[in-house]
Amino acid sequence: MIVTPSRRDMLRFAGAGAAAGLLPLRAALAAESDPWSRARAIAAAVRPPVFAARTFDIVRYGARGDGRSLATAAIAAAIDACAKAGGGRVLVPAGRFLTGAVHLRSNVELHLAEGATLAFSTDPADYPMVFTRWEGIELINYSPFVYAFGQKNIAITGRGTLDGQADARHWWAWKGPWGGTIDHGWREGMPDQRKARAILFQMAEDGVPVERRRFGDGHFLRPSFVQPYRCENVLIEGVRLIRSPFWNIHPVLCRNVMLRNVHVEGHGPNNDGCDPESVDHMLIEGCTFDTGDDCIAVNSGRNADGRRLAVPSQNILVRGCHMKEGHGGVVVGSQISGGARWVFAENCRMDSPDLWYAIRFKNNALRGGLLENFYYRDLQVGRVGRAAITCDFNYEEGGRGAFKPILRNVVVERLRADSAVRVLDSQGLPGAPVEGITLRDCDFGGVTQPSIVRYTEGLRLDNVRVNGRRVERLETV
Repeated sequence: MIVTPSRRDMLRFAGAGAAAGLLPLRAALAAESDPWSRARAIAAAVRPPVFAARTFDIVRYGARGDGRSLATAAIAAAIDACAKAGGGRVLVPAGRFLTGAVHLRSNVELHLAEGATLAFSTDPADYPMVFTRWEGIELINYSPFVYAFGQKNIAITGRGTLDGQADARHWWAWKGPWGGTIDHGWREGMPDQRKARAILFQMAEDGVPVERRRFGDGHFLRPSFVQPYRCENVLIEGVRLIRSPFWNIHPVLCRNVMLRNVHVEGHGPNNDGCDPESVDHMLIEGCTFDTGDDCIAVNSGRNADGRRLAVPSQNILVRGCHMKEGHGGVVVGSQISGGARWVFAENCRMDSPDLWYAIRFKNNALRGGLLENFYYRDLQVGRVGRAAITCDFNYEEGGRGAFKPILRNVVVERLRADSAVRVLDSQGLPGAPVEGITLRDCDFGGVTQPSIVRYTEGLRLDNVRVNGRRVERLETV
């Protein structure tokens, strides 16, 4: 059965998302003089769910950890029993358990013990059709590998591994042409996502109801790895994710999400580490991202579909994380038509010649959206391949659209970069400038190329050094 939300549910979640952006009045007033007081309020507000002291071992329900026997039904039975009992822990013990889609339910913690691996089937038939979001657009498609819809108090925890088993023979080739660093298996003449992607995007622009946007078999739109959808109180802690078919961790329209001490590794096409989409109140801390695309990418829907739901991502705090390879460390966009605000990042390490940017914003005139109030501090950047910071309104469709992108109030403090190539690449659009970038107490080393600053207003430098020399303005092309 395909779970499809009612119009009433959609309006309720949209309204809740908009209203939840208002922190208590005292915190809101304090943020005017000290924006980081809001970050502290986010950290205090996001709390992990608590589960009943009951354990449901999937082996007792018929699962076999031999890596060959499909355990989908046994895992579903354990989750069902746990939920009916009022909640608790579903235990995946040591062993390699082959499974299809896992659907979580309220008050259930999926716990992977040390030495446990959930190895996800490479057969698309093991992933039923569900209501989901793909590159910022709602549709009916293959279930994400771990999925929850409209649930409350859910978790994935432990020291085990989620193995998507994606590679050049499974899932990745569906991408089609890709300029990545590994062979993802696609060759000219093979089927891929391009036709279905174009059809989906046009359906959204034409206002086709979501229940009629049916894809799945024969359309080659890869599922996300972990996707809680319209959920509240979500915890993902301690686990390792490898070899995702598509985006790794993708909370959509969720509230109160905690991602802690998780290791994400995958270099396939679009292997983003974490994509909070239209999420309110999220804490990402102590995580490692080594990915084939952006490490963290904040989103809120693409084009007409993002404007239809109109739910921004907001109140997100990233701290103590390590970003390795990827297109960007902390990124906002490009599926950002619903807007984004109040995003904080602190005490993170970023370092790889294959990491393009430390801080990245990407938008265009087809997305639009209001992006404001971004605060970053105490970032240690080793090497980045292109620029330390980029604000790009020329992404994909660039100026070809009727929706003005707005980006304002970006404050970066105490960023230290050993080798940044460029300090800044900020390119707004005519009539839509990037507004209000402040660099304070920053030190950029290894700079070999001048910055690019076009259609950008209010760039402020306060105690900034480039290659050891204090500068009052950036050298630009």
